[in-house]
Amino acid sequence: KGFTLIELIVTITIIVFLMGMLLTRIWFYQEQAEKAAMEQVAGALQSALIIQYAHLLTRGREAEVKNLISENPVRWLMQKPPNYAGEYYGMTPAAIAPGNWAFDLKTRELIYVPDHSEYFVPGRDGLKWVRYRASLQYERVPDNGNKGAEELTGVLFEPVERYQWIIRGEK
Repeated sequence: KGFTLIELIVTITIIVFLMGMLLTRIWFYQEQAEKAAMEQVAGALQSALIIQYAHLLTRGREAEVKNLISENPVRWLMQKPPNYAGEYYGMTPAAIAPGNWAFDLKTRELIYVPDHSEYFVPGRDGLKWVRYRASLQYERVPDNGNKGAEELTGVLFEPVERYQWIIRGEK
């Protein structure tokens, strides 16, 4: 005619266990969504860099291409990311709120500090952030049998050092 106390306790225990598993997965997926959003902004910046590079080349201003590596890449975007915190000089991860981008005027790097970083593996410096920098790509061109000269072939917006988020179970 009704539940016994034992049946009620077992049912509540099962529900609590399932909720715990669900919350763990939700936090993991939030972190993965943050990673995807960060990489989407980095991809937009790579595209903007290529557009800036092409703009300079088509205007015959090749000498100005070298300036791209020291510029704040957020300026290349039509609209700044909503989580862009601004420019700082000599940043540390504690200087900006987690989940935000900032440009370090000292190192000329665009930095992202993850908000959800339980599965984030810090770089060699041990700090929980991802640093990006624009770089020029060169290719050696043969020159009358000599070693050859280097020719500018492109630009790249990439992380300063490899970063990683561990997939659950790989820890």
